Amino acid sequence: MLDSVVVLSDVHGVLPVLDTVLREPEVAAADLIVVTGDHAAGPMPVEVLDRLVGLGDRALLVRGNADRELVAARRADPRSANLPPESVWAASRLRDDQIALLDGLPHPVTVGIAGFGDVLFCHGSPRDDDEVVLVDTRIERWREALADVDEAVRTVVCGHTHMPFVRLVDRRTVVNPGSIGMPYGAPGATWAHLHHGTVSVHCTPIDRARVAQQLRAGSTYPGIDSWVAEYIESPASDVDALRAFGPRDGR
Repeated sequence: MLDSVVVLSDVHGVLPVLDTVLREPEVAAADLIVVTGDHAAGPMPVEVLDRLVGLGDRALLVRGNADRELVAARRADPRSANLPPESVWAASRLRDDQIALLDGLPHPVTVGIAGFGDVLFCHGSPRDDDEVVLVDTRIERWREALADVDEAVRTVVCGHTHMPFVRLVDRRTVVNPGSIGMPYGAPGATWAHLHHGTVSVHCTPIDRARVAQQLRAGSTYPGIDSWVAEYIESPASDVDALRAFGPRDGR
């Protein structure tokens, strides 16, 4: 079993912040970096996928809903008609090998980690990469979302909602590492570390002005100014995000 696993999620094509987090000592020293989906739908999709693939066997990429949607957009699937413009643009920029990579990503994935046993990694929930489950989602909905998970799995790590939390669900530990590229709540990139049976959530500070400058200089996305203003310079709070996502969790 692995001793130290770092979990990143929802990079959304934000290379400068990904690079900052990859330099964190605990991330650099981890046996494995699991990235729980939504890798490339954002301003620097090609560069982010190249960086993640460049980590080789040290990185395990899990499929997110946005990864699946990029493939659909590239293949003119009718289900991609209502995607945000940055996703449509990102799909047009990716190379054929990168589209094939996204198309082949697994969901969910189980990894053995010392002190935890088998840990399940997913995006929205184990049963659906687009399902919304939140820190305050009612327990009945959580039980439904985890109903098909093997009883031996006592830790589940998800992403999708960009808000970090650790909570118990009927004696299971559920972890959300938050987001690298589009954090909701405190500014900075959040990620999780599973080590020696302990879960810790970290927030890497970022220089938002510098990241905004790098994205504007490094991306050809035509709406980059608006994108940076919304997601980097003035990110939503956790309250804003809970209000937006809440209606989708069956409450």
